Amino acid sequence: MIPQKREKHLQTLIRRLNINLTNLEQLSIALTHPSFLLEEEGSHALINNQRLEFLGDAVVDLIVGQFLYETFPDKPEGELTKMRAALVCESSLANAARRVSLGEYLLIGKGERGSGGANRSSNLADAWEAMSGAIYLELGIDAVRPIILNNLHPEIEHVRKGHYGDYKTQLQEEVQRHKNDTVSYEIIHEEGPDHAKRFTACVRLNGVNYAEGSGKTKKEAEQNAACFALIKLGILER
Repeated sequence: MIPQKREKHLQTLIRRLNINLTNLEQLSIALTHPSFLLEEEGSHALINNQRLEFLGDAVVDLIVGQFLYETFPDKPEGELTKMRAALVCESSLANAARRVSLGEYLLIGKGERGSGGANRSSNLADAWEAMSGAIYLELGIDAVRPIILNNLHPEIEHVRKGHYGDYKTQLQEEVQRHKNDTVSYEIIHEEGPDHAKRFTACVRLNGVNYAEGSGKTKKEAEQNAACFALIKLGILER
């Protein structure tokens, strides 16, 4: 059983998502960051959200893939793959999570929260996938589909206009509009075992740290950093 205060808090999220979810235990697990269990002895949550994230990753991929397949019947497989990659990347899923204020519902360790973890894109994207997995398990894929697609609407519209795939190229083209501006990238942090690494990249504009992004590969981390830079520049919508 989860505490009454936690249950009441999660009910506000359920109303925000406009779903009839009764298994709050599963939803609470989906929103439990691993750091919470490391710091909170006697926590009511017995497991973190990583298993649900694994499931939710497949659910999000399927829903977005089906949407693109049906919406763009003339696009070849290669183009659809690029479009899906742009919609299910960390930055896009984190933006979707922010649209429902998902960070407010995360159980997260004090140290992680103190360093901004409740709004960190990697944590939000993971929680979004885990939440999608929890909803899928109880209500099925038809209940998850509108939540995912509605909250990815700005990114979908961006992709519909042909802007997808390579945020680094978009940022480079934007920087080149100004004669003396420069852009560069650096991997500033990596964590996790060899089979599950997570990298954090920093993008620098004119030598100044401008935005950061993380991912499961160095390339993905740099792409996400470029995406957040484009958001800060007002080129992409958050």
